[in-house]
Amino acid sequence: MELCLLTLISMTVIGVHCDGHSLRYYYTRVSDKGLDIPEFSIVGYVDGREIMNYNSESHRARPVTQWMEKNEGPEYWEGQTQNLKGTEPVFKHNVRTVMSRFNQTGGIHIVQVMYGCELRDDGSTAGYNQHGYDGRDFMSLDTQSAIWIPTMNEAQLTTQRLNSPEVRSGERNKNYLENECIEWLKKYIEYGREDLEKRVRPEVKVWGRRQSDGATRLQCLVYGFHPRAVDVRWMKNEADHVPSDERTPILPHPDGTYQMRVGVEVPTTEGDAYSCHVEHSSLGEETLIVTWEPDNDNGNGLSIIVIIAIVGAVVVIVGALGGGIFVYTKKRRGYKTARTSDNNSDSSNNPKA
Repeated sequence: MELCLLTLISMTVIGVHCDGHSLRYYYTRVSDKGLDIPEFSIVGYVDGREIMNYNSESHRARPVTQWMEKNEGPEYWEGQTQNLKGTEPVFKHNVRTVMSRFNQTGGIHIVQVMYGCELRDDGSTAGYNQHGYDGRDFMSLDTQSAIWIPTMNEAQLTTQRLNSPEVRSGERNKNYLENECIEWLKKYIEYGREDLEKRVRPEVKVWGRRQSDGATRLQCLVYGFHPRAVDVRWMKNEADHVPSDERTPILPHPDGTYQMRVGVEVPTTEGDAYSCHVEHSSLGEETLIVTWEPDNDNGNGLSIIVIIAIVGAVVVIVGALGGGIFVYTKKRRGYKTARTSDNNSDSSNNPKA
């Protein structure tokens, strides 16, 4: 089973200059202790910034940002700890139930849930609650109809029960996402507004490497920017977009900024100029353009600054792995926002399968 570390790739970015806010929680339950990670873990994010986490080894909900620790006292974190301790057996039950749907009696299997809400600049909201199993979509909540939708045959029994008149789980989840989740998001925004709304201009490095087939592979590394939303593309002669065949996730740095890299392969011909174009909210209406200069490219691919940038992001990811945080690899990356618009960890938001 291929596992992918939890970066921010599973958060859909809507627009380059999207200045709205989001609150998301990621729950992961592993069926067996065969992996060197906690069996159960939860991570909460505001605008892609980790604000809290909990896992089955520490058995403690803890703040990650200073502004969460400052504004919510010991009683809050003790309450969160007790809520999440109660959620652990729910997910243990869920992974066993889903295994039975697939007639599985052993092996390492993973149940994951992502839910959250968004508050956009125009005042509109959106919510989502999506479940996955072993790298595949399992079911999701249609928040317009408050109905759970199965995305594979094995989820039919689960969604039938959750949608039944006796349970009506979707209605409770819809209500949480549209009301309570938004209220917690507003509170967290106020706590961390200075941090969340800071603007840091990106740095850009470009380089190229000749391939054996006569083509040249160009790379554009954009790093040190905040907030996370960014648009990076290669252009030919500043007019024609060159579709990328290599685009990394947007990765976090220890200082709270982000990086990403975009690669393309182009013919090794003279006369055409290639440049990397970056749009980011810190730039206003400006587009940051960095042109690749083949005569000045040493061909080694990575400068010291590039190496430092990549290592910085790797350190953050390895730290996340040490905390037992990961997501499954999906055929299509990212969750789609549900069709409508704090950590409420009761069974209504984490329904039993």
